[in-house]
Amino acid sequence: MSNFRPIDRDTDFLMPRSVDEWLPERHLARFVVEVVGGFDLRAMTGRYRGSGQASYHPQILLGIIIYGYATG
Repeated sequence: MSNFRPIDRDTDFLMPRSVDEWLPERHLARFVVEVVGGFDLRAMTGRYRGSGQASYHPQILLGIIIYGYATG
């Protein structure tokens, strides 16, 4: 069993109900999520031996880094 926090992009919010309602259909963030979702990250996740609380999954962190670089 992995010690990563679960990825949940369907979490509801008060207004609007989900992140899907915030972003236009062809937004860069959607593209980054799709591309990073296709990466093979087994080399990163297989060696991770975390301790304490669950960590953020490398897929989330890598997406944030790529989006950050892309938007400056």
